[in-house]
Amino acid sequence: MLNRRRLVQCAAAALAAPSAAVLRAQAADPVALRLSGPPASVSNPLIHLAAQGRWPALSDRISFKPWRDPDQLRALALRTEADFVAMPTNVAANLYNRGVPLRLVNVSVWGILYIVSRDVGRKTLADFRGEEIALPFRQDMPDLVFQETAQGLGLNPQTDFKLRYVASPLDAMQLLLTRRVRHALLAEPAVSMALHKTKSFPVSAVAPDLYRAVDVQQEWARAFKRPPRMAQAGIAALGPAAQDAALLARFQQAYVEASAWCQANRLACGKEVAAVESRLSVEAVADSLSVAPLDPVPAAQAQGEVMFLFERLYKRNPQLLGGKLPDAAFFAGA
Repeated sequence: MLNRRRLVQCAAAALAAPSAAVLRAQAADPVALRLSGPPASVSNPLIHLAAQGRWPALSDRISFKPWRDPDQLRALALRTEADFVAMPTNVAANLYNRGVPLRLVNVSVWGILYIVSRDVGRKTLADFRGEEIALPFRQDMPDLVFQETAQGLGLNPQTDFKLRYVASPLDAMQLLLTRRVRHALLAEPAVSMALHKTKSFPVSAVAPDLYRAVDVQQEWARAFKRPPRMAQAGIAALGPAAQDAALLARFQQAYVEASAWCQANRLACGKEVAAVESRLSVEAVADSLSVAPLDPVPAAQAQGEVMFLFERLYKRNPQLLGGKLPDAAFFAGA
């Protein structure tokens, strides 16, 4: 009786088990890899990966979803709506310290901030004392870098300047082009976009001449006696992807390869980016790659430079980092 029951159980198990053909089909159809990022240089390699549709070492299905502002980014991360997301390093630390399953994969943006001005001849932050400056993302990375740099140079950001906050670098660019402000803090490729638009018809009929006035990275170097670079933004892994060491390593390699492709094929990269972000032109993206090339440094190797920035932000306001400095587990590969 026992043997008969055992035979019935084995037969049922065999019927329930997937066939070899089904298993092969499942293996050939991996879960889609979801990428996300802002309309900035850090997203270019992600857009390239998605434009290919597949990347052999990662997935046969890759998609890209843009985020427009910090609130949308945080909602996306909290809901784990992407596997790899381009974001400011401080936002990654903030989310990590608040319990979001996240790891920093790399730092690839080491300074893409410039003050663009209608006035020729202004080269330092001190040259803008008393002037109105449009700034994007209040209390997020561009604003924080500006304030830290200004204070490091002995300036008071709140009293020495008239700061006008806007939603994004592209919004600040529009204020410049329509003559509603004379100066704006912009990130690439918005800088190159603004400079291009003032040379093209019909925008040139109304837009002023613009100048890349202040290289904020050089001012940072002057303020803190360091190289002209800061650990501004990179890629973070979310959810299950953050716990998959093999996937993290494969992704980092794919991102490095995609970055190199963008650098070597600037116009082609510009076409891919402009297809996703209609407010950016092919030429502006190509120009931005020559001015501010990406340098994807693995998070573990970038840890010292990241922590220098974080320590300054923590002194300013611990809540910028979620109330504490992140521990070593925040850095993939550490």
